[in-house]
Amino acid sequence: MLIGGQAPKAIANVDVFDLDALRWMPLNALPQRRCRCGVGELKDFVYAVGGFNGSLRVKSVDAYDVHTDRWFTAPPMDARRSTLGVAVIDQLLIAVGGFDGSTGLSSAEAFDPRNGQWMPLPSMTVRRSSVGVTALNGMVYAVGGYDGNTRNCLDTVEIYEPRVNRWRPGPTLISKRSGAGVTVVGDRLVAVGGHDGPVVRETAEVLDGDSWTLLPEMNVCRRNASAVALDSNLFAIGG
Repeated sequence: MLIGGQAPKAIANVDVFDLDALRWMPLNALPQRRCRCGVGELKDFVYAVGGFNGSLRVKSVDAYDVHTDRWFTAPPMDARRSTLGVAVIDQLLIAVGGFDGSTGLSSAEAFDPRNGQWMPLPSMTVRRSSVGVTALNGMVYAVGGYDGNTRNCLDTVEIYEPRVNRWRPGPTLISKRSGAGVTVVGDRLVAVGGHDGPVVRETAEVLDGDSWTLLPEMNVCRRNASAVALDSNLFAIGG
């Protein structure tokens, strides 16, 4: 499912790939245009979180009901966030990092659909916009990104452990990657593409224990691509 995006301005289009027919099909469009938003699925709802509407970084959230093909407005985040990452753990939607229009963010917050409330989480040690975020083994991984404070693309990783409610350092990437696609294939974390300043990458790497290992290169360089796993297959979409 592809939600919003930039072509070349922010768009509201939503498409889904039919695996039986091997073609893309349109769904109901977003209520508002969004690019650089975070996306997460929780209990038969797909959430489009934050992003950029062409004029402003937003804190608003739209939710898609997969049974009715309808969008509705969900409670907004506390902070405006574009180029954020989103993951789901413990029935919570976690929004991590991003850019609020003025500065990169190290903060994170969690949405509980059972009470409709967002709550603050501990901040990361580094500001991360264009950060790749996913969940693995009940923990949230924030991979790479861009530190607006030092103006550097990042090869560092931080891991949020809900049991102790804190972030800790994770294994350092082989390459600096801002705007990488991050997902889990089987039980392994994969980071695809991204960039380090002007260098856009076609490389990918997989977290193998406590270190990263290179995977075969993609056919083209991609930054801000979506990485999606289906069974044992990895798809890099757009960018």
